[in-house]
Amino acid sequence: MSEPVDPEEVRHVADLARVALNDEEATRFAEQFGDILAYFDALDEVPAVERDADLTNVMRADDTREGLSQEEALRNAPETVDGYFKGPRVS
Repeated sequence: MSEPVDPEEVRHVADLARVALNDEEATRFAEQFGDILAYFDALDEVPAVERDADLTNVMRADDTREGLSQEEALRNAPETVDGYFKGPRVS
């Protein structure tokens, strides 16, 4: 059984996330988090299955086709340099 969640813990996490909570909200969220943790406790009671799952490939096969030429790819670029896209400086 998981321990109850303290409203102070909720306030601490909310502060880290820069979320403002009043006392009523912190208490309500603490109760809700307690309910969520109880659901996880229930998952511990589910029996394990001792066999490998049957996996099937649900992806379609890759189809190769002609792509854009370098000139076509750069046609609408606002700026290019030596056949490459030019972007803004990051540093």
